[in-house]
Amino acid sequence: MLTLSPSQRVYLACGSTDLRKSIDGLAALVQEGFGLDPFSPCPFVFCNRERNKLKILYWEHNGFWLFYRRLERGTFQWPSDKERTFNVSSRELRWLLDGLALRQQQAHSKVTAETVI
Repeated sequence: MLTLSPSQRVYLACGSTDLRKSIDGLAALVQEGFGLDPFSPCPFVFCNRERNKLKILYWEHNGFWLFYRRLERGTFQWPSDKERTFNVSSRELRWLLDGLALRQQQAHSKVTAETVI
């Protein structure tokens, strides 16, 4: 089970990715294609063209995790932005995995409390 802290960065690879790639291919894509460090403690999430499969590449301590999710019905609301990667919060990743849009209109916005009194 992938457990993320609320402050942890999550990177989505916008558009579609060939999910026949395994750990080495996805790590090379992160490093060469996106200019990011695949050994950073950040999950990198990839989606196929049909938007019904996801892979999450994640480095932990001394090895990579590769999580795979296939939907039997429906699709993920995957961003097709022109940017190569898209940074989201762990909360937004949970929304995406649950089939919701990244930008929830009805979600409570984050409040940064300054004082109690």
